[in-house]
Amino acid sequence: MKLRGRRSARIGAALAVAAALAGCQTIREGRGGPGQQLDPWENWNRKVFKFNEDVDHAFLIPVATAYTDVVPQPVRRSVSNFFNNFADAWSAINNMLQGKIALGFEDATRVGTNTLFGLFGILDVASEMGLEHHYEDFGQTLGRYGVGAGAYMVLPILGPSSVRDAIALPVDWQATPTAFFDERSAKIGMTVLQILNTRSALLGATRVIDDISLDKYTFVRDAYLQRRRSLVFDGDVPETPSPPDEAASAPAGAAEGNLAPPAAATPASAPSAPPPASAPGAASAPS
Repeated sequence: MKLRGRRSARIGAALAVAAALAGCQTIREGRGGPGQQLDPWENWNRKVFKFNEDVDHAFLIPVATAYTDVVPQPVRRSVSNFFNNFADAWSAINNMLQGKIALGFEDATRVGTNTLFGLFGILDVASEMGLEHHYEDFGQTLGRYGVGAGAYMVLPILGPSSVRDAIALPVDWQATPTAFFDERSAKIGMTVLQILNTRSALLGATRVIDDISLDKYTFVRDAYLQRRRSLVFDGDVPETPSPPDEAASAPAGAAEGNLAPPAAATPASAPSAPPPASAPGAASAPS
């Protein structure tokens, strides 16, 4: 009861801070595609991206590769299932907050099924029953209520983000397994396991991005913004025409979404992944 009370207090405080900061966030979602998203901190973002890349190549990739070589694939899948079960529980709450009741109940059913019959989520019994993941996080919930993504930013180690998603991170972190432990050693061990398991799953994606992108920073930035925007609108992204004054001043033939970004950038750290796109520990992987 004492632990539950402390966790409830932490979640309440994180929600209050996120709500207050989100109220100050004035850059709205939907002004064109990713190419038109502001990247006012590009110079700083590129430096953080370079730092993340150096850490990734010097440490994360070698360790994640060794982890992949040593730990059998079925075990790695079980680890992923365990963390995904927590992500499904948080997804259920966010779906409910967004008013998507049916999807929220489906996520809750996944959690109950995998917890009871899948050895606390180690086995993904729910997927075999046809219940799919939805992966909603608090950043998507804020976006659903009209909070704009804001400026693009690159977080140290965590990689690509936006003002809105960075604000949501402290709330999302309260729904990860580490939040259920008080012992520092348990928190560190759980975090390291999640980082290694997540990074190992992205080794192939990293090689593909390295091969196909001329400017990795720009590639990751645009992919992240486009993906997050699609997630907020559940894949049904509305077309937002330019305001009359902007349309009048736009060069001939410059259609919405076809304008070049205010500045060319280069990506942040390697790709990042869901579960939880905002999931902590998804270092060096696109969200």
